Amino acid sequence: MFPEVSSNAVEPVGVEIPAEPEPAELVTGKQASTSSFAVVARAVRHSPSAMTGLIILVVLILIALLAPLIAPYNVNVQVGKPFTHPGGAHLLGLDDGGYDVFSLLMWGLRVSLLVGFAATFVASGVGSVVGIVAGYFGGAWDSVLMRITDYFLVIPALPLMISVADIWGPSLFHTIVVIGVLSWTVTALVVRAQARTVKERVYVKRERSIGASHRWVISHHVLPQLVPLIVANTVLNISYAIFLETALAFLGLGDPNLVSLGTMIQHAFLASAVVQGAWWAIVPPGVLVAVIILACSLFGRAIEDAFNPRLRAANLGARSFTRIRAGKDAS
Repeated sequence: MFPEVSSNAVEPVGVEIPAEPEPAELVTGKQASTSSFAVVARAVRHSPSAMTGLIILVVLILIALLAPLIAPYNVNVQVGKPFTHPGGAHLLGLDDGGYDVFSLLMWGLRVSLLVGFAATFVASGVGSVVGIVAGYFGGAWDSVLMRITDYFLVIPALPLMISVADIWGPSLFHTIVVIGVLSWTVTALVVRAQARTVKERVYVKRERSIGASHRWVISHHVLPQLVPLIVANTVLNISYAIFLETALAFLGLGDPNLVSLGTMIQHAFLASAVVQGAWWAIVPPGVLVAVIILACSLFGRAIEDAFNPRLRAANLGARSFTRIRAGKDAS
């Protein structure tokens, strides 16, 4: 009934046959890492909250770096009477020792950010190594490392940090090490879960089948896939590290020779600033700590949502439900 089509039919001349697209799983780790950073940039551009958090962080970092140049007064020189009210010469007044609060904030921000970034770097490094080794190799490595992680998870972090810091003595280096060593568990769990997924992908199995070493696979395929996730988790951990540094300094376990936001709050509290009505000595450092935590949370959550479709879908679902509920209430 129908004419038979020859299997040897010649393809029409001049017509380009499109190539079959390469499966997503065959994309290399470095290409996926590049596309992941493009996803981060797009998520930040299209998220006002993420852009706000990033701008706040950049401004605070610049202020901390330029503190020796832009601070109006020397933080080691008494410039007036204790608890002098804010005025033209002193925008935020003076603290209990007669030092300019505005200048102290700049130097305190410098120290707190240094502790936050350094301790987070230590925590991210330890957590990433533990997570990659446990997730990629599995077996006995996974069992041993995850049991160690579980032990650290059940230990109350702040009391242990207080005990260790008290034994080692108040020092900026000791504070960084204590916070970093005791804050790596969440990073290890997140990285381990993603490493277990990456090692099962086609291009990783293909590399292993042709004799690639574990070191090559981890450095060229597994790690590039994990870098954006580690960065997102690191941003979130910065706020946690700064909060812990503030808590330790408030309890008198910070470096007594340096000014941080925690030591400012501690000195104002011991001098009964609230009772004397000198709110400017205790409120600004507390507000600045809250602003840092908020900025890190806004920026870090946006990156986390960009790499976790489930979180993004949950957020969209919650927003849609809110709009539907609002429409029903209006009607």
